[in-house]
Amino acid sequence: MSSHRATEEVPEGNSRGAMSFPAPKVRPPELPRCLQRRLTCNQGAVRAVRFNVDGNYCITCGSDKSLKLWNPHKGTMLKTYSGHGYEVLDAAGSLDNSQLCSCSSDKTVILWDVAQGLMVRKFRGHAGKVNCVQFNEESTVVISGSIDSSIRCWDCRSRRPEAIQILDEAKDGISSIKVSDHEILAGSVDGSLRRYDLRSGEMCADYVGSPITCVSFSQDSQCLLASSLDSSLRLLDKDTGELLGEYTGHQNKSYKLDSCLSEKDTHVVSCSEDGTVCFWDLVEGSLVLKLPVSKGVVQSLSYHPTEPCLLTSSEGEIQVWRETPHEENTAQ
Repeated sequence: MSSHRATEEVPEGNSRGAMSFPAPKVRPPELPRCLQRRLTCNQGAVRAVRFNVDGNYCITCGSDKSLKLWNPHKGTMLKTYSGHGYEVLDAAGSLDNSQLCSCSSDKTVILWDVAQGLMVRKFRGHAGKVNCVQFNEESTVVISGSIDSSIRCWDCRSRRPEAIQILDEAKDGISSIKVSDHEILAGSVDGSLRRYDLRSGEMCADYVGSPITCVSFSQDSQCLLASSLDSSLRLLDKDTGELLGEYTGHQNKSYKLDSCLSEKDTHVVSCSEDGTVCFWDLVEGSLVLKLPVSKGVVQSLSYHPTEPCLLTSSEGEIQVWRETPHEENTAQ
């Protein structure tokens, strides 16, 4: 999270007659401010959009009970997955891109075969709608968080129908989970951010106060980001819980909205209920860009893992943003 400045000594007495070059200017981080394309998804309202692990593809979750796999960079829809009984709320891709997991208001979690488009397993056990789903680092376990206040871990390899672990410390619904190495980060409507260390079996909780809508790890896993229904995002030190930064200027009073850090941890990014996506400088805390996305609420976003490329979803479409107009617009 720190910035490093390289300095180089210039030998004295050799300035005359020698060509001197100005020091190269450090380019500021590029932000994905150029709209590359809009994609109409034809699956009702798009509840979530998610890049896969390498950023080449994305998944959209529809209110029409379907999932769709896309190449957003070319604007092509590749496959549709049907099997949920109600709207799909979240999805994630496995490490090798061979499987998807998804969750729904129908209280189930489904594991999918990507290539065949078929359901591999359907996990039942949550008592209410399932808001969020993630794979563990090895993609051997699916982790889900529900309005029933529990986090459940499902073994992808065994045939056992019940969860292999249940984490039920939350006092209200689980709105968001993220997984990093051996840790699960969970945000709850009870206003607490909980981090589970699966190796030591310990749980750390930080009380934010307002219902949490989304949580993220920083790319270096040293910081935690939490957005909440008081229209505020907070950056916390993972080890101490110290408040490192607070970011405001967007609207988040009623909806579960996505937020994240940019691919190099330089900016905090959040959806907003006023139809924009907001970017803040992580260190200074200043609002540096308000991206006009649509007239409706921008509910979901996904940042490319290695490039300044952003996916957003609003109403029935997704939008693809880049730092400059992309060459694939013209290349066939």
